[in-house]
Amino acid sequence: MKKRNYWPLFFIGIFSFAFSMIIWTINSARKVPVHNDKSFLSSYHDIDRDYNKIAESNIDFEKKYDFNLTINGKVFPLTYSDMFLAQRAIELKSKHKDLFKFGKNSIIITISDKNSDIVLKNLDIKLMVTVPTNDSHTINLNSQDFNYSQDGYKTTFELPYKGNWNITGSVKINSDSGYFYIKSNAI
Repeated sequence: MKKRNYWPLFFIGIFSFAFSMIIWTINSARKVPVHNDKSFLSSYHDIDRDYNKIAESNIDFEKKYDFNLTINGKVFPLTYSDMFLAQRAIELKSKHKDLFKFGKNSIIITISDKNSDIVLKNLDIKLMVTVPTNDSHTINLNSQDFNYSQDGYKTTFELPYKGNWNITGSVKINSDSGYFYIKSNAI
């Protein structure tokens, strides 16, 4: 009586299982939607390529103008440092926590000339408030959505639910551009 060798069946079984898991992973990944990051209202390819230009543009902008972004009464300078932090880090360490409110929120953008302290008009504002993980709720605001007063450009917007939100955008005066990016949450 000859003894049977089951090792080839064992290897065929492992290979079949591994191959079926590869196929399952590919099919599962294809079903999940892909959402493009729109930091600074550009694709991540453009941000990768132009990051140094953005940083230099902010430095030049801050030399000429005083920038204040007021969200629900809290004032921010021209900043984009939050883009380097995970949402979890914002929740634990950031001064930006609980910035937004479920429901009505207000934004005021004030830019004044450093030499004359005159609040500037004719700004080209592009701003986006969005959920960080997908494009399910995106609020796009531009210059036409803001009303000018002596305090600056003001607008309000509604957040449909509590949770994590990002605000990103740019402000342009003539050929000078300033960029900002803030992560927070709505309570």
